[in-house]
Amino acid sequence: MPADANPPPTRIVVCADDYALTPGVSRGIRELMARGRISATSVMTVSAHWPREAGPLKAVAGTADIGLHVTLTDQRPLGAMPAFAPAGRLPPLGSVLASGLTRRLPLAEIEAEIRRQLAAFTEHYGAAPAHIDGHHHMHQLPGVAEVIIRLAREAGGGRTWVRSCREPARSILRRGVGAPKALLLSALGGGIARQASRADVPVNQGFSGAYDFAVERRPLDELFARFLDGLGHNGVMMCHPGYADPELAGLDPMTTAREAELAFLAGEAWPRLLAARGLQVGPLAR
Repeated sequence: MPADANPPPTRIVVCADDYALTPGVSRGIRELMARGRISATSVMTVSAHWPREAGPLKAVAGTADIGLHVTLTDQRPLGAMPAFAPAGRLPPLGSVLASGLTRRLPLAEIEAEIRRQLAAFTEHYGAAPAHIDGHHHMHQLPGVAEVIIRLAREAGGGRTWVRSCREPARSILRRGVGAPKALLLSALGGGIARQASRADVPVNQGFSGAYDFAVERRPLDELFARFLDGLGHNGVMMCHPGYADPELAGLDPMTTAREAELAFLAGEAWPRLLAARGLQVGPLAR
């Protein structure tokens, strides 16, 4: 029999964002992790739920990558930010994106807040984050990316990886899902990936999962199949599963889509799809 008749599966990271946002989101993510349907999650330590949700997460994490979901939009910061969040609430996505692209962000304040979020992670989880990424991907903005790379090295001693949303434009266009959003994220992701390489900080190789939650009407089996197209070793597919508890509607517009993703990832179509593509979920291979 030829040596490559049964090649080993390709390892990808399937990462559920927004752990600790609400108890329902956290419970859904833990259920998927306990069943091996996902292999990573990113934690919003700005949430008041995080101290209570840390222990249950650690109990089911196993070898999964548990990381910090740096939050610079919409939620309440952990400390005072008189320039960036004078009213005690982080600005909306559009405002942060515009200020970041024009290099008008108060980076000293932002670094202090990221350090607080990082400290809250290690305090309650008892370990450094396996990775660092960002809510709405704002960790990739110019200026912020440099802070993220530096703190990743400090936190993990070269073991903490940083998420990059970089992927080839041809892959985005061929997928045909949320192309404008994915192209912007990829452009920002190229910058943080180059900085990570120079600093010897691990980074994922490939990314997918971006779509317009409000208008996308494809069945999830088709949508997730497209996300897996071209995703190779150490690629990251992000997802947003969770139960839409009453609190969620007041915090985030993504509600029914979370429950739909949770149902799909918990069902039998998902492992069949992975097997058909020769893929296996797991933590990032350093």
